Amino acid sequence: MLDAGCGTGENARLVASLGLSVLGVDVAETALAIARAKAADRGIEVEFAAADALRLERLGRRFETVLDCGLFHTFDGDEQSGYVASLASVTEHDGTLYVLCFSDDGPDTGPHPISQQELRAAFNASTGWNVVAIEPDRVETRYHDDGAPAWLATIKRI
Repeated sequence: MLDAGCGTGENARLVASLGLSVLGVDVAETALAIARAKAADRGIEVEFAAADALRLERLGRRFETVLDCGLFHTFDGDEQSGYVASLASVTEHDGTLYVLCFSDDGPDTGPHPISQQELRAAFNASTGWNVVAIEPDRVETRYHDDGAPAWLATIKRI
């Protein structure tokens, strides 16, 4: 599994603790150092590497499962298309991408909220993807007591 934009590695460590092989990537070296230290402290075997999410093909690897928890919504429109192509370059055909992003639905949305239409427009057949489901969810933040409105999208690589 690839955890794109893994930050301090919470999700990567959780998945690795289940016995799955995980690579967590981020551009922030400080976050990666924290992720490595936490994994070592807990005795969890997980790999972390510095990588540009817009150039994931440089990893030289492909993944059956990719997790994006809070990265997609940080890109503007032009960058989103580059990011989608970057994800496609490392996701196996028939692989699954899970995207958790701030939603535009509801009060007190997070920064850079995304609509379902934006998700569907970004991840479509012409970009090598098929959106299987988009479900309402919540994402924890420092600023939202009960989390911010989010979309959890399940997307298949075609």
